[in-house]
Amino acid sequence: MGKVYHNLSLTGHSREDQGPRIIISGGGTGGHLFPGIAIGSELKKRCGKAAILFITGRKKMEHRIISQAGFETQSIDVEGVMGKDFLGLINAFYKVMLALIQSFLIIRNFRPQLVLGLGGYTSGPVCLIAWFLRVPTAVHEQNSFPGLTNRILAPFVRRVFISFAETGKYLKRGKLFLSGNPIRNELLQPIQFPKMDKKFVILVMGGSQGAKTLNEAVISMIKEFKALGDVPFMIHQTGKADLKRVADEYDTLGVDGEVSAFIEDMASAYSRADLVICRAGATTIAELAALGKPSILIPYPYASHRHQEINAITLVHAGGADIILERYLDGKALTAKVTRYMKNRGELSKMSVLASKAGRLGAREVIAEELLKLINKTQCIKNDK
Repeated sequence: MGKVYHNLSLTGHSREDQGPRIIISGGGTGGHLFPGIAIGSELKKRCGKAAILFITGRKKMEHRIISQAGFETQSIDVEGVMGKDFLGLINAFYKVMLALIQSFLIIRNFRPQLVLGLGGYTSGPVCLIAWFLRVPTAVHEQNSFPGLTNRILAPFVRRVFISFAETGKYLKRGKLFLSGNPIRNELLQPIQFPKMDKKFVILVMGGSQGAKTLNEAVISMIKEFKALGDVPFMIHQTGKADLKRVADEYDTLGVDGEVSAFIEDMASAYSRADLVICRAGATTIAELAALGKPSILIPYPYASHRHQEINAITLVHAGGADIILERYLDGKALTAKVTRYMKNRGELSKMSVLASKAGRLGAREVIAEELLKLINKTQCIKNDK
């Protein structure tokens, strides 16, 4: 088991002829996966013969997102240990041991030259086994406050990519590289839609799984605007659990809007929106900054170490966003904020410019380049031709 698997030949040909074999591991939410997909796409662009495998948990959503992006995926059985009771901890640790065995079998069969962890408990067993087998490893930390898995892995891996400069305060050990958070290429190439009757358009997102509290506040806001006689056009991602309730509210109120559990074409949704109301996950923050979209951020208050609030404050301090903490969130507070921006488009434009200045558009390219350096594949494009 002590052999270095990434040096072994798969079919008797040199690995230079075949292109690099890379594992990307992580998941839990779409926000965790999208940066990995962006990095994987850039690696494929640079190395057409690259073989890239995603390793995730068992959630169907994870497989659907990765499959739609055109990547192969395998799963391991693992779950987090935080917040568990005694029996829950026993079950979680059993699954960690199972996941370590599963990770070993996958790595032995796939024989990667490189493993990249995206954070979250899924990447822990994969990166640890890769490190044990002496496969070059790296992790990418998306949030301003690093998660437990990446804090554990940082001393072992060869590179720790971080999205926020503030993250360096919490990672005393590890080879840090300030890269930013990659966003999907398709977001930068939206289909252009004609502006609909100069109507103010609001995009609402509670993350890939929705946010009940945010949905309720938005419905309350719509009622406030209806009483005033000027309801913005809404593009509303509710999450699967809340779809029927929210859609019924729109029907009852008789207001225009696009209501869906999950927005597949995020590029067009961002493109049409004058203002975004959303949570403050790291991927969302990166997308807002890269696209220069003005936003009102409502950080999820129960995120570990309040990292969503820290994420949000980073963009707010840059002048690229506004914020309402969830304990102060209701229809009236949201209506007041939105009304202010509807009446002052100049303020929105200024926010847009400042959001753009806070963005790091080249994150995917920088990370892909650094990963290829770790395995001496910087001339990969030439080798593929």
